[in-house]
Amino acid sequence: MEEGYDALPDSADVTVDNAPVLSLTHNGLTIEGYSRAAVQTYWRVPELKVGFDLGVQPWSFMTTPTYFVSHTHLDHIAALPVYVSRRRLMKMEPPTIYLPSEGVEPVQALLRAMRRLDRGALPAAIIGVEPHQDIELSRELVVRTLPTQHTIPSLGFLVYERRKKLKPEYHDLTGDQIRDLRLSGVEVSAEIRIPKVCYLGDTTPEGIDCHPDILKAEILILEMTFVTAQERPALIHKFGHTHLDDILARADAFENQIIIASHFSTRQPANQIHRAVERKLPNSLRGRLKIWL
Repeated sequence: MEEGYDALPDSADVTVDNAPVLSLTHNGLTIEGYSRAAVQTYWRVPELKVGFDLGVQPWSFMTTPTYFVSHTHLDHIAALPVYVSRRRLMKMEPPTIYLPSEGVEPVQALLRAMRRLDRGALPAAIIGVEPHQDIELSRELVVRTLPTQHTIPSLGFLVYERRKKLKPEYHDLTGDQIRDLRLSGVEVSAEIRIPKVCYLGDTTPEGIDCHPDILKAEILILEMTFVTAQERPALIHKFGHTHLDDILARADAFENQIIIASHFSTRQPANQIHRAVERKLPNSLRGRLKIWL
């Protein structure tokens, strides 16, 4: 159980394994989840207490109090009522769920319908957001919404760590002088933002290009639904997805320490996907790009 999370009751079976979960830890952050196109997509970063998409709800993921839903296709949102219901069942605080504004009313209608079917309360804060919006999670964390491109309204999410840094013009002052300036009301520090984790959901390559910090985030989670030569990128883009060739075209631009490629089509088995990527992957991405299968 993650430190700082609501504890499950002693009677809860936290070993329940109802969905596959892959895991990777980098620089103090753990990425957990799974994604396969048209099947299910769900992620979380326990240390940040945030999750992305709710295609399925692994039992252990219910402790994550805040979710960001990229879009409302079923393989990304079908388990939303399950997640809300489980938190209520375990006497946890109602979750907060951010999603594109166009999806708020239909999701609320879905929860109303499920309340009638289940005859139980489904308390949750369902909050609509727009592209280029900042969402403050805490004093240290803020999430920027990104304008991704899919067949329905969609968003990506970029989690920043916020720090205060002394402004350059005060670098030569003593500690006492800086203290006196602060006491007089002078703002001696400026906020800096460090891009930590970026999740893009389903998107055409334009989603990768929509904000420069996407390519600078320590960990980038993106889709690479198609990988083979016979799958034409132009047609793939029409349906709001990204091809391996789109990643390769940007290979030199990625500054990310870890890139998680996911959401692969079910048309190809895992071994074929691995071979296709291994054949084409440039040295600049080897070791950094992880095939999430």
